[in-house]
Amino acid sequence: MNTLIYIAGTTAIGKTALSIKLAQHFGCEIISCDSRQFFKEMTIGTAVPNTDELASAKHHFIQNISIFDKYSVGQFEREALLKLEELFVKNNIQIMVGGSGLYADAVIKGLDYFPDVPPKIRENLNKKLEEKGIEHLQNKLKTLDLESYNDIAIDNPHRLIRALEVCIGTGKTYSSFKNKPKQKRNFKCIKIGLSADRKIIYNRINQRVDIMIQNGLLEEAKALLPHKNLNALQTVGYTELFKYFNNEYSLNFAVEEIKKNTRRFAKRQLTWYRKDNNIIWFDYQEDIKNIIKRIEKDI
Repeated sequence: MNTLIYIAGTTAIGKTALSIKLAQHFGCEIISCDSRQFFKEMTIGTAVPNTDELASAKHHFIQNISIFDKYSVGQFEREALLKLEELFVKNNIQIMVGGSGLYADAVIKGLDYFPDVPPKIRENLNKKLEEKGIEHLQNKLKTLDLESYNDIAIDNPHRLIRALEVCIGTGKTYSSFKNKPKQKRNFKCIKIGLSADRKIIYNRINQRVDIMIQNGLLEEAKALLPHKNLNALQTVGYTELFKYFNNEYSLNFAVEEIKKNTRRFAKRQLTWYRKDNNIIWFDYQEDIKNIIKRIEKDI
């Protein structure tokens, strides 16, 4: 049977290195579901695999679109499934890796259907976010859809606005459209997770941010400054530096904010993964042979 091995884990835990080792072992290719790595203009701040890593195994959905392109999780689902269909002809084992849980779930389980809502609603919500702050929108969602308020990452403006625009545009709760029957997949999925003590994760994040700065993140962000309002650039690592260029932050404070916000992002990732009892967890330093052995038991 076709098998998709999905590698989960927080940012900076070592998912890329593991995915390459597994791809080499199974002689297969890698689908990236890291939504920050789709954009060709964002390399350093999104920790795109380096040249050697990309040459070590064939990758898909890495820097495949531009920050100027409109791209949705639904488009990714369709394109990734088509790509997997093509790849399974060559090898009935393939790998998917990335810390964007929603994008991974879209491929593994399928997306919930939401009706279209007038764009004006999103524009108004973005305006409210700017004028009144995120707490105002959080309270609004709490009133309109308590279930979604408790379920989604309410400190993520994109997720918050998405839930609110559906509530306002349809007169129904966002949660009422979720968890309907989905189209069956023609593959089974083995989920592998890498874990570490929270202190280790946070140290790895801090070190990674320092390396990004050394590698030229400042210059990359400066080149993107004219486009700072684009959706793709509402991303940790860029928004903080835009504030530095705008004289709102000192450079040291901006860097510390990147670290803090990346740690918060890792915390949200952990919360997402905790809902999934099918992930087989390994310590981030686990011997690759043991991970392969465990995967082969389920194939």
